[in-house]
Amino acid sequence: MNCRHCNTKLLHTFLDLGFAPPSNAYLTIEDLPKTEKSYPLKIMVCDKCWLVQTLDFLDADQLFTSEYSYFSSTSSSWLDHSKSYVDKVCSMLALDEQSQVLEVASNDGYLLKNFVERNIPCLGIEPTDSTANAAEELGIPVVRKFFDEEFAKYLASKDLIADLIVGNNVYAHVPDINDFTRGLKIALKPSGTITLEFPHLMRLIEHGQFDTIYHEHYSYLSLYTSSRVLANNGLRVYNVEELTTHGGSLRIYACHQDDERQTHESVEQLLIREEEFGLKDLAVFKNFKSKVEKIKSDLLSFLIEQRKSGKSVVGYGAAAKGNTLLNYAGVKTDLLKYVVDASASKWNKYLPGSQIPIYDIEILRREEIDYLLILPWNIKEEVILQNSFLLDSETKFCVAIPHFHFCKTEQ
Repeated sequence: MNCRHCNTKLLHTFLDLGFAPPSNAYLTIEDLPKTEKSYPLKIMVCDKCWLVQTLDFLDADQLFTSEYSYFSSTSSSWLDHSKSYVDKVCSMLALDEQSQVLEVASNDGYLLKNFVERNIPCLGIEPTDSTANAAEELGIPVVRKFFDEEFAKYLASKDLIADLIVGNNVYAHVPDINDFTRGLKIALKPSGTITLEFPHLMRLIEHGQFDTIYHEHYSYLSLYTSSRVLANNGLRVYNVEELTTHGGSLRIYACHQDDERQTHESVEQLLIREEEFGLKDLAVFKNFKSKVEKIKSDLLSFLIEQRKSGKSVVGYGAAAKGNTLLNYAGVKTDLLKYVVDASASKWNKYLPGSQIPIYDIEILRREEIDYLLILPWNIKEEVILQNSFLLDSETKFCVAIPHFHFCKTEQ
């Protein structure tokens, strides 16, 4: 395979997690006797543009189906994050009733509802029916399409070019990153702004966040590589913010290449830090495997020890990252009884690969649990706060990443 961005032949493996089913392909009870489809989960790094990327085995329409079960509004901390962003960007860009906002991969309306409340015209672009339906119930206009250059030309022909284009956690999800980026440029007004949020590759490596690797993530991005992709398609990053979301993310602000706005010093500062960290050094990528193997062995040691001791361990969060972790470690129901989740769309289904059952979080109030393993470690504080009643029965909260440890709790 050649690099998705610069077409250089890919020669260097970043991480090989073996075979795994798509991380959001949850199973029904009727699916259990059937053979699950699994695909190689192998990640490569390009030694020219330094784009980290999955090898191609699945098309986007096989991953983002009408039954897609990830709803952004499930997390209260993510809702707060999104509202704060809207408050900030509306002030920064002076958005009003005459402006136009587009969100690519608008999911269930978690973000655009804040623009609707301000009477700012907006349009969601979302290919999955399940989440688009939820957004439309909030009064948000949605077009059910994958965003690409061709669709951007259609929007431009309808005079739907935007003052602001938002792409939260979508840039890593597109198989043709150049086509997608050309679309962003076409759909942007001459003085418009694009904001893209995505997990920061530097944090993934630094904190061992290999569980954020799954088939739905085609790319793993740094500021250097994302800036390069945008620049090669006529856009320029003029500002960047480092966020705590998803274990460490970037929010980049981009404009047309010839826009008069000056590039903020934060861009150059972060580019220097990325290079000092080693994001242009193959050794940094090749040494990552040992960190991943230790996370796996430490988790298995804990689960096996609790099984021998007769202690119960339950998982919290039927998240894609949890599926990567559990499948790579080979965890089944003998080590993890079940997983609970706040999203009703996942209840009474089963995790792909491990086939661990998913239940309503209310079961935590009925059963005695010794340990709650929080799989979406990026929202562990939120999970602990919402389930603090478990502390009365001395349940311990734990996470496996960046290393296995028990969470600090206050009663």
